Amino acid sequence: MAILVFSVIIIFHEFGHFIVAKLNHVGVIEFSLGMGPRILSWANDGTKHRLLFFKSTAFFEEHPEFEDHTIYSWKILPFGGSCMMLGEEEDVDDERSFSRKSVWARMAIIVAGPLFNFILAFLLSLIVIGTIGHDPAVVTKFDTNSAAQEAGLQVGDKILEMGNESIVVNRQLSYYPIFHTLDGSKVHFKVERNGEEKEFDIAPKLTKLEDGTEKYMFGYYHSAPREKVGVLSTLKYSAYEVKFWIDTTIKSLGLMITGKVSADQISGPVGIVKQVSDVVEESKPEGMTTVVMNLLIFAILISANLGVMNLIPIPALDGGRLLFLIIELIRRKPLPRKVETYFNVGGFVALMALMVFIMGNDILKLF
Repeated sequence: MAILVFSVIIIFHEFGHFIVAKLNHVGVIEFSLGMGPRILSWANDGTKHRLLFFKSTAFFEEHPEFEDHTIYSWKILPFGGSCMMLGEEEDVDDERSFSRKSVWARMAIIVAGPLFNFILAFLLSLIVIGTIGHDPAVVTKFDTNSAAQEAGLQVGDKILEMGNESIVVNRQLSYYPIFHTLDGSKVHFKVERNGEEKEFDIAPKLTKLEDGTEKYMFGYYHSAPREKVGVLSTLKYSAYEVKFWIDTTIKSLGLMITGKVSADQISGPVGIVKQVSDVVEESKPEGMTTVVMNLLIFAILISANLGVMNLIPIPALDGGRLLFLIIELIRRKPLPRKVETYFNVGGFVALMALMVFIMGNDILKLF
């Protein structure tokens, strides 16, 4: 199931590159799902389809009849994918070459991958919210001696603002303490109660937890059931859902860069597969609809996350390639091909080393 989720997300990302490349009349040599050796490839030479099993790149170089046609491949490793374009890695004197297109056309092709991830996340959000509704940020109960209750909050209050953040998605309340340090200082709340807006300044209390540690808490719960809404509200809340995961990913990156997130809290493909499996197993007793909805929610998270991560200006990622194009736009000429190649190779090696580390960490956590 996890492989299926990954595959759909990756294919959609690569399809973004693919469709915009085709719209700009760039020759796409190969469109593939997965990495490594090919399990199955097929191409349309203008008259018929050919199935090519475990064929190497040399095969395609020896068959010029495929020159004007895209090869579609399924590869053995189920992570990753590619949209290989003519002239993408070297200058090719051909009107279909990626390197011969305008800077704006090349930027559009590169941005299309992450953009399609955000589009996919939005489409999946439409399905989820259209089916089971959105999750409002509503107060449901309080702890004993709750700081929030003592300040005046009541059960049924819909939280509109917390700190200086607008609250739309219920999960924002859970993530707030992760991205903001609670130290006993007052936090501003705006709530809606019986159609009226009310404001409170609440100082969290230092609370002793079951494991013996202490933590500043407001002492309220917000596990309200989802609410079905109309078409326009479904569109609005779907957009907010995508925005929430984009914001969360960016803020999480900030915690990683500042060292506030440990290696044990970072998951790669193996960890995500386990999480997806856990989601499926935990949802089974509640029925297939719950399983599917939870998988879609997980897919929204991963798709939005992949879109953001790919825009990071690191060589070998879409963001790195976009950075080179922005530099070219400013300089009015491209950087020397050697410079770009060195940066991309170095970035790819570093990226692979990071992936090996994260996957190794994922495997250790399984035991």
